[in-house]
Amino acid sequence: MPDRVSALERAVREITEIQKAHRLVLDQANRPDTALWLAQPPLLASGGPGVGVFAEGALCRQQSFEQPYFSYWAMRLNEGLRYHRKLWEFVFIAQALWERGLCSPGRRGLGFGVGRERLTALFASMGVAVTATDLASDGRVEAGWEATRQHAGGKDGLRYPDVCPDDVFDRNVEYRPCDMNAVAADLVGYDFCWSACALEHLGSIEKGLAFIERSLDCLVPGGWAVHTTEFNVSSNDATVDHEGTVLFRRRDIEALTERLQRQGHTVLKIDWSSGDQPLDQYLDLPPYRDDPHLKVSIAGYATTSIGLIVRKGMRPALDAPTVAS
Repeated sequence: MPDRVSALERAVREITEIQKAHRLVLDQANRPDTALWLAQPPLLASGGPGVGVFAEGALCRQQSFEQPYFSYWAMRLNEGLRYHRKLWEFVFIAQALWERGLCSPGRRGLGFGVGRERLTALFASMGVAVTATDLASDGRVEAGWEATRQHAGGKDGLRYPDVCPDDVFDRNVEYRPCDMNAVAADLVGYDFCWSACALEHLGSIEKGLAFIERSLDCLVPGGWAVHTTEFNVSSNDATVDHEGTVLFRRRDIEALTERLQRQGHTVLKIDWSSGDQPLDQYLDLPPYRDDPHLKVSIAGYATTSIGLIVRKGMRPALDAPTVAS
């Protein structure tokens, strides 16, 4: 028996080494010329928030990183400029909400699965009253977020004085634990809500779609929901479902769109182009790089980030007065 175990261990080790070597070969073969991305994207210091940038939903693409608005939001977040899809998600959310006049004093925002992201501090710095939510302590351990330090654990975990002064942060931010599969009934009356790559971890594609639908209940009529998640670029059929991370297909998003439109909501159409520039063609393989990282391989599928923008339906007027002729 010991000899058999030893042989099995050696075989597993050899297979693992071959897989690693294979990944390295593929990575080197597919990696774009460093001149195309090293020390990039350019910092466009004169930029400001864009106008009409995200009139519709979008996929993460290289082109976005090289626009003035992208530099602006990266600087506001005090995030180093890099070709990374997570940064694109933060910029997408901030830009989409700013364009719709929601980043201003008197507005109320609700963040789901916020982890340690800087968006809470950013919105608070603009005068928005923010409720930031994430898994409770028992949930975060189960999901593995605590071990990887991706869980805020409370209000102080979201404090970034380089983004928002402490006094403004304390005045404008509250923190609550929240299970995105069972959102509390009293989380209502918000002008907008958001989540950044969180809903793909809810257990299934359907649970993720149900969360987006549920998030609209938290908004005032005419409020906006902006969510980013994993998108399967490879296939509109085969995908990953009922796993710790699921991959949404175009058909899943289109089915959700029909579902929400039947309820009177507006889902902005999506630009499905995944880009044709050099970094759009590069597929990052595990273990993933910090840069460039726009498209990645997950379970054998080419994946990138998608941004969705939904407006809650307006409540119809009741007993409208008759206008005399």
